[in-house]
Amino acid sequence: MGEAKLRVETTAFPGVFRSGNMVLTRNLAPGKRVYGERLFSQDGEEYREWVPDRSKLCAYIRKGGSAFPFRPDSHVLYLGASSGTTPSHVSDIVPQGRVYAVEISPRMFRDLVGVCEDRPNMMPILGDATKPDDLSFLVERADVVYQDVAQKNQAGMFAKAMKRFSAPCGMLAVKARSEDVSRDPRHVFQESAAYLRKEGFKVLEITDLEPFEKDHAMIVVES
Repeated sequence: MGEAKLRVETTAFPGVFRSGNMVLTRNLAPGKRVYGERLFSQDGEEYREWVPDRSKLCAYIRKGGSAFPFRPDSHVLYLGASSGTTPSHVSDIVPQGRVYAVEISPRMFRDLVGVCEDRPNMMPILGDATKPDDLSFLVERADVVYQDVAQKNQAGMFAKAMKRFSAPCGMLAVKARSEDVSRDPRHVFQESAAYLRKEGFKVLEITDLEPFEKDHAMIVVES
């Protein structure tokens, strides 16, 4: 099945596994790689290495993040899906759920469609994350909104999507340099969190993603 064997252990997060410092997910598309990640087998199951410097969600886990809103049947609205690296791991984590993978770039979307072809719980959507109303006819529901979009007003865009789909939980990957290249990233992170509080969300966690992602933080909220 996989290329190698190792001792895989469960974690406190459903669908996420560890082997030493390595983070893994159970491969929903056995034998398939998305970004050149290593595959491993144990007890008849195949696992994919989840690389933290290729995925902000994995970086959050490696940095000790403790708030994890995903469940096996979660419906996830993923804004900024790019070519599908992190969404594919989310797909592994929610095998009975759905990942609505939204990407605006036609070039990245072509790669994303290829990833989704092997994963029946992933729906690729060529769309604009700033316009959640335009997504509503495709998105049945959103238990979790996950956003990774590098542009200004990231918190505002995220809050709008959370409210449009009445999502109970959300994760926002903030890129400080996309907001203001001249400011201290820590101030940008705190300002984003303050905005979300003002919009009525409970901020559960703010986790700096260094050294895996420079000038990024993950903000986890509840409605």
